[in-house]
Amino acid sequence: MITIEGLTFQYKNSNRNAVEDVHLSIRGGDFLGIIGESGAGKTTLIRAINGIIPHHLPGDYYGSVQIDGEDTFDVTPSAISLKVGTVFQDIDSQMIASVVEDEILFGLENYSIPRDEIEARLSGALDAVGISQLRYRNISHLSGGQKQKVAIAAIIALRPKILLLDEPTSELDPQSSLAIFRLLKELNEKHGLTIIVVEQKIMLLSEFVKELAVMKGGRLLLHGSVRNVLKNTEQIGKSGINCPRVATLSNRLTELGVKLDGVCVTLDEACSMARRLMYD
Repeated sequence: MITIEGLTFQYKNSNRNAVEDVHLSIRGGDFLGIIGESGAGKTTLIRAINGIIPHHLPGDYYGSVQIDGEDTFDVTPSAISLKVGTVFQDIDSQMIASVVEDEILFGLENYSIPRDEIEARLSGALDAVGISQLRYRNISHLSGGQKQKVAIAAIIALRPKILLLDEPTSELDPQSSLAIFRLLKELNEKHGLTIIVVEQKIMLLSEFVKELAVMKGGRLLLHGSVRNVLKNTEQIGKSGINCPRVATLSNRLTELGVKLDGVCVTLDEACSMARRLMYD
């Protein structure tokens, strides 16, 4: 679905590449988490996928990003946005309307969705993210987690194939962060939506996504299934990210010659591993 080949981009007036020689293939139905320290190139990569780069942000652009075989360089931003929906980090700046219903209607009307389809799309999007009861609420009265769900509903009402999220839980408490990722997992598994999310909380990513990509200095350091990526404790540490302790523990035990089923990803898996080692 998404093929990135040799992507290199340097912002205007910058003296270094924001992303450099990135090669990445993302299949339809994937749920990919992208992680890396500040300045690693995560947001730039997202902007290249949704067409903000090169259409709205000037700079030196090399390589290609293709979505369904079409190069984003040659496709208009409005055409890209029908396939790729984006939820930005600053959620308040993304809100256009004052009422939830109007926020979702804005996108549907702006993209000239046929009038006889609008109600089904609006109510369907609200149902999909579990906020039908908020339809007539004032957005300014909503919590951060509720606003995130409104933003996601407004995007999926347009029925894109791909959903991009740039640090969607940065301003949320742990419980709200968990709720957002549970919603994303449901949208991915139940509705087949391809999801790419930039996130700093590696434990949260590891629990929910199917694949991980680790970036450092604009380059793609690691990419693969969650378990395969988490085997690389040392490389993840060099990227400026603390590897989950459960993965670090199981990797260290493997290095010491302890036979395990594989790297631990969740706390439950680590507890099961500990019980087996104690009683076997």
